[in-house]
Amino acid sequence: MARVRAAVLPAVGAPLEITDIDLPDTGPGQVRVRLAAAGVCHSDLSLSNGTMRVPVPAVLGHEGAGTVVSVGEGVTHIAPGDPVVLNWAPSCGSCHHCGIGEAWLCADALSGAGNVYARTAGGTDLHPGLNVAAFAEETVVAANCVLPVPDGIPLTDAALLGCAILTGYGAVHHSARVRAGESVAVFGVGGVGLAVLQSARIAGAGQIVAVDVSPEKEELARAAGATDFLIASETTAREIRKLTGGRGADVAIECVGRAVTIRTAWDSTRRGGRTTVVGIGGKDQQVTFNALEIFHFGRTLTGCVYGNSDPARDLPVLAEHIRAGRLDLGSMVTEQIGLDGIPAAFDNMIAGKGGRALVVF
Repeated sequence: MARVRAAVLPAVGAPLEITDIDLPDTGPGQVRVRLAAAGVCHSDLSLSNGTMRVPVPAVLGHEGAGTVVSVGEGVTHIAPGDPVVLNWAPSCGSCHHCGIGEAWLCADALSGAGNVYARTAGGTDLHPGLNVAAFAEETVVAANCVLPVPDGIPLTDAALLGCAILTGYGAVHHSARVRAGESVAVFGVGGVGLAVLQSARIAGAGQIVAVDVSPEKEELARAAGATDFLIASETTAREIRKLTGGRGADVAIECVGRAVTIRTAWDSTRRGGRTTVVGIGGKDQQVTFNALEIFHFGRTLTGCVYGNSDPARDLPVLAEHIRAGRLDLGSMVTEQIGLDGIPAAFDNMIAGKGGRALVVF
């Protein structure tokens, strides 16, 4: 048993509590990891406000990297001292979706979120928010929730591989399947949006239009690969069509999860184009289409879970892009914070400020 600091969500809608928790000893099939860094993702905010439901009280945080402290009986693919990326959605390998090569839709990927993995100093049971509980100095996870960090990738950068990069890269390369020369519109320039912009550039996209509510995001967007930047408004779809020869973008990727943004992304896409929705919205966010426009425009509207990625397959590819200088993880981080800074990072996300906030331990 060891006592560490962590960010605990005591109840849905309640403020995070930065407090001590007690972690058990490493058991069979488990790995203990000392965190080096953890990204603050919009999904963590969605967990805290109830948009996504997990058992509470819980330790949040799902995008992280660190060093293995110890391994339990039966764990052979990593050893103490190894640098690892946390994988919050491990595939079971045996369900229907895993069997047909759709690891990102694994039926059992989040089964660990219902487990009790630690306790508060006062003895209250705690759940790992999305399996890995990365908002803590240390965590204990199932062995399939860790992957070796590829050679040459600093641990603090590697944290972003656990969600933002896999999601953004996958949205471009696996879901939307952006081809060289195509035009791409990206809605939302947060952590995932910045990864989408860089990935669209890597894919060889011609025109890359970034859209955000905050004018302060323009510099970030252009540095990531945007050729054009628009402030979100009621005329956004019209402006994108004007920028793309009157047709609309070949591909639109929505990273916000709001009905109005999804609808605008759809309206910004050319006839026969592809609209991919990455953002996670609530049940109250209803998007409507009429039957005639679905026929007339011939567009494809696609949901995208975790970038339709398989981390074991995609991490080596991403590592090569990083080592070659095509993918810059550090440029996505606009703020480095401690655990105490997470509530303010949530406020900044709500206000549309900054890119990725990174908790550095």
